[in-house]
Amino acid sequence: MDILSVFGIRGRPKEVHQLEDALSALGLHPKRVPDSVKLAAVKLMKEAEGGAMADAEASCARAAPLLAYCMIGGDDYTTANGTGETAAAEARLRHAIESGESLDARLAMLTLLAQATHPEIIDRFDLRVD
Repeated sequence: MDILSVFGIRGRPKEVHQLEDALSALGLHPKRVPDSVKLAAVKLMKEAEGGAMADAEASCARAAPLLAYCMIGGDDYTTANGTGETAAAEARLRHAIESGESLDARLAMLTLLAQATHPEIIDRFDLRVD
């Protein structure tokens, strides 16, 4: 990383833009997602793939449904994406909670730590930081 990137002179990484596009396609406006969450999510995706994303667009498209579901809640997610996609996101979150060490678990924990998880999701899945 060079000094210009540290101070944001070169702009945000392309992966952040790709994540924003993926979230927007799912009904979550990117401005509703704190930049710190987007940057941390990209970092988590890179770590899960060994330090660099082979296909950033595909990685963002895989991560976005879980992030969007956690942040906008079941009702708004269903309105934007339908019941099938909502059921898939819920299943991913349940599996993430059970496994505890997957990328999905880390992404869900990220939204929780950033206080960006929708209250309905916190209640439904009894999420809390220990």
